[in-house]
Amino acid sequence: QINLPVIREYVDYLVNKQNVKNVFVNGTTGEGLSLSIQERKQLAEEWMCQGKDKLDHVIIHVGALSLPECQELARHAAAIGAGGIAVIAPFFFKPTNKDELVAFLQKVASEAPEVPFYYYHIPPVTGVKIRVEELLDGIKARIPTFQGVKFSDADLLDLAQCINKNETGQFEFLYGVDEQLLGALAVGANGAVGSTYNYLGRQTNLMLQAFAKADLALAQKYQFLTGEFLNFVIKLGFGVAQTKAVMTFVSGIPMGPPRLPLVAASSEFIVKAKAKLDSIVWPDGD
Repeated sequence: QINLPVIREYVDYLVNKQNVKNVFVNGTTGEGLSLSIQERKQLAEEWMCQGKDKLDHVIIHVGALSLPECQELARHAAAIGAGGIAVIAPFFFKPTNKDELVAFLQKVASEAPEVPFYYYHIPPVTGVKIRVEELLDGIKARIPTFQGVKFSDADLLDLAQCINKNETGQFEFLYGVDEQLLGALAVGANGAVGSTYNYLGRQTNLMLQAFAKADLALAQKYQFLTGEFLNFVIKLGFGVAQTKAVMTFVSGIPMGPPRLPLVAASSEFIVKAKAKLDSIVWPDGD
């Protein structure tokens, strides 16, 4: 079941301990697509309530398999004052080309005509491999609120072509493959949305600062150490359930078990992952 009271503590932890001031609600890590529409609304409302005056941006993911449900969630997000909405491509009956995908996205975005709209591109999960570079052509005419893309794919060529086309800087590209963030920054990504920032947000912010100052050696150090941890846990089997376990032992906030068909991380995983994370010495001495 969802645990609304813990969100207040969660917000304070992100802001004060991880220097994370922006959240993406009901996405992959939050198991948004495993939740009922009512649960998703409740979570969105609680994040907006607890984040007021503490968070800079709250983007609500409103994607679903059913267009009417997406539209209902978009209207709800607009009504509660969300800073943005995002939509994943439907992934059972899939759009097969750009026009079909844009038509679907437009039907959702039009329900929240004042709210910045993001396409959540995650082909490893959806199987929808329509290139974002192609999607961007003429999209502002179809979706006036189109703000950018949550780009959760390892295809840096596609990302680079998107950024090359974005000469006026009208769109934002938020990268979602945490272990490759530095590579994405190098080709022009201007933000990141990912699960590791729940517990490595402070270190990632230091990497972003190093990159902004053109201190590539320091930025690489942070990226390599993040990669060292992720490489270790991926070999053990790393997904949303394991992320919850890591976040629980790092933050001390009980993130709870996942919802079936996901199953909770094993105690063996927790012991090994904690030992690995504790063994890493970050450049700032932590």
